Amino acid sequence: MHLKNRHRDPYDFKALVAAVPDLAGFVVMNEVGTETIDYYRPEAVRALNRALLLTCYGIRFWELPEEFLCPPVPGRADYIHTVADLFQEPRNLRVFDVGVGANCIYPLLGHKEYGWRVVGSDVSKRALKCAQLIIDKNTLSNAITLRHQRDKTKTLTHVLHPAEAFDLTICNPPFHANEEDAQAGTLRKWKNLGRQELAATRNFGGRSNELWYPGGERAFVLKLITESRIFAAQVRWFSTLVSKERNLSVFEKRLALLEAEVRILPLAHGQKKGRIMAWRFPRP
Repeated sequence: MHLKNRHRDPYDFKALVAAVPDLAGFVVMNEVGTETIDYYRPEAVRALNRALLLTCYGIRFWELPEEFLCPPVPGRADYIHTVADLFQEPRNLRVFDVGVGANCIYPLLGHKEYGWRVVGSDVSKRALKCAQLIIDKNTLSNAITLRHQRDKTKTLTHVLHPAEAFDLTICNPPFHANEEDAQAGTLRKWKNLGRQELAATRNFGGRSNELWYPGGERAFVLKLITESRIFAAQVRWFSTLVSKERNLSVFEKRLALLEAEVRILPLAHGQKKGRIMAWRFPRP
């Protein structure tokens, strides 16, 4: 994890349970006698998120309906700190979150860690309603604002307005191409982990627009790249998570044609490896 990530050390479950008593019901001992939770249970991850957001970031209200994506806080914090390193002075940036989701995690972490002012967009009105409740309950409306993307085929178009300027865009794109692909991927994961009894569940939840997009991650990010060129003069850095390493060469070729500068920023959470792709266009 990033050196600035607050979650590099083992969790203090005593303190976390004291902050969020509901977490106690999900704490178990692993095979080496260390306290942990069952990360394959969405309700356990939600309870842990509430405790981490409260104790580490002062977020006193964070509620998420079961059907929405519940991303682990430490991994999202790593994204924030990693892209912050693109800037000599990362504080008080203006940031655009493509697909903010009901969880509103990136804006919360970006504002609490660096004082970022964030605009988040989403195609789901229900997701935006949930995110807005989190913003309002934590009195963060001056720092985080939301916009509805009415066109599901667009990423930045319609929601990034003319004459606006942003330092950075962030994005966690849909991974799968369709619902069947998402279900098959979940089934393979549970079988590989010996947890066949969970084959009908996703440990982090997620609705359709959060998990799949026609053509999958590749199509979504290529669309984002194409649209980013339109807003080249308004944004200093664009960025996105890239889950499938084999897609990188496709993205880099497209960006080379657009004469963009590209940086691949590695992420590592235990044995899991990931990466962020960041790019920018030459200034006039």
